[in-house]
Amino acid sequence: MEEKIRTLGILKARHFSASLDAVRMPSGRVTERIRIDHPEAAAILAFADVDHILMVRQFRYAIGCETLEIPAGKVDPGESAEMCAGRELMEETGRRASRLAEIFSYYPAIGYANEVIRIFVASGLDSGSDREENDEVSATELVKLSEAHDMIMSGRIRDGKTVIGLSVLRSRLERGEIPGNFFL
Repeated sequence: MEEKIRTLGILKARHFSASLDAVRMPSGRVTERIRIDHPEAAAILAFADVDHILMVRQFRYAIGCETLEIPAGKVDPGESAEMCAGRELMEETGRRASRLAEIFSYYPAIGYANEVIRIFVASGLDSGSDREENDEVSATELVKLSEAHDMIMSGRIRDGKTVIGLSVLRSRLERGEIPGNFFL
């Protein structure tokens, strides 16, 4: 097991902090590790109907382009991941779900961050209102579920949480782990 010797530097931002630590390896060798403390997040596979999911287009600064993703966001202090999923769905798409269930959770950057993303499936969307005006989402799109995996393979969908969410959903549907009445 690695042993932290000391923290060499810290960066604190509004939603996360990062530290650079000196650590001793089991062999005795000393090296450096970056650790990012990040709140958990919720992502939503929102079914508009049994065949279509609601996705969002967002510009991502780090990669310098717009992406097609499932709605998602950080859990606020004192908020559950399920509450966050409902809030983010409303903020990004203008829709509320009458049914919401967690289907998977994972660590997106296990080598340097403690963030966990919880993926939810949502159905029974209300007709909604216009989504809140925000700087994050440029558009919402209905995507045919049967075409989503082709969109992944062609590179049109490249966001990790979306790829994982769609893959887990497909597996769970094939195994019959999500009841058919969930989408009614």
